[in-house]
Amino acid sequence: MDKKDLIAHSPVRYFDVTNAGLKDGEMGLITAKKGLGKTSVLVQFGIDSLLNDKALVHVSFDQKSSNVIAWYSSVMAEIAKKKNFNISDLEEDIVRNRTILNFNQETFTLPKVVNTLKALKEGGIKLDCVVVDGLDLAKTSADDLKCFADFIKSQKMNAWFSFTNDAADLKGTLDSAKLDSFATVAHLANDSNALSLSILKNGEGKVRLDAKTLLMSK
Repeated sequence: MDKKDLIAHSPVRYFDVTNAGLKDGEMGLITAKKGLGKTSVLVQFGIDSLLNDKALVHVSFDQKSSNVIAWYSSVMAEIAKKKNFNISDLEEDIVRNRTILNFNQETFTLPKVVNTLKALKEGGIKLDCVVVDGLDLAKTSADDLKCFADFIKSQKMNAWFSFTNDAADLKGTLDSAKLDSFATVAHLANDSNALSLSILKNGEGKVRLDAKTLLMSK
């Protein structure tokens, strides 16, 4: 099995049917209560980008680089197990375009992240997609979020954020000024003893997550 087969069998293909995927220049948001699987969803988006030869920056505000690397290895292993193939021969090639950054929200704001991304680009590192995990958007200003969104739009990139929030409706997620920065919003929650990702903005429907592997599925 090669990368084309992996793309075809990527868990994100189940998300595609909701028509909630991001276009160039757009940002998306995944919400859920703490510990339910937001990071896994973001990593699945990240792996899908890497499979499509897009350069990815994974920005974490709550995990060490070693933990982030472990998430990617674990998700790729589950994808491989599900399709009964050995991913070890392809894993190095898949992650070679991945850059991992760790920040502390108390000392590092989104505009500073933008400056870091600009420095990476100026240093010759290609950037296509960004994943921002563990940032408390309740403590992030609308102006800082817009600064990041404006950068993503200007570079024709896309970015996925996670946010710990229990609200199952759009209004309860964030105030309107912050929501304006996101083209897509989806909420992950328990649904009849299963996990489902419900589209709240841009697109419609739900995507089931396997309760054991946390991979998006039918």
